[in-house]
Amino acid sequence: MRAIVQRVLEASVNVMGEVVGSVDDPGLLVLLGVTHDDGPEDVVWMARKIWQLRILRDERSASDVGAPILVVSQFTLYGDARKGRRPTWQAAAPGEVSEPLYDAFCAELERLGAHVERGRFGADMQVLSVNDGPVTMLLESPR
Repeated sequence: MRAIVQRVLEASVNVMGEVVGSVDDPGLLVLLGVTHDDGPEDVVWMARKIWQLRILRDERSASDVGAPILVVSQFTLYGDARKGRRPTWQAAAPGEVSEPLYDAFCAELERLGAHVERGRFGADMQVLSVNDGPVTMLLESPR
């Protein structure tokens, strides 16, 4: 499981002109990718890591201040463009594998106490954000 985590002042996801998820206060924007062999242990590890990651102002975590988290599915995090000019997506799990893990990740964050907003899985989304710092982290679940 891979995640790009950005500290944001605000962020939103639009689908066909409709805002489907937003954080209007300082918090986190998480772009989440799933690969074929990810499972429940990856979900738990990644959710806990992001919830407790001290990247907000004054070295605080989302759990410290109750910061909102906007989670957007992002299969392109598993794109491979090392050869040629066209990326391949073979490392990205198909929707029937990744959607339940995306949902489980959001649910695990909520179980930990997070206020979670979501994009719409599989939709053509426009993601708007105001990155704070900027602070951007790439996380990968351990194997």
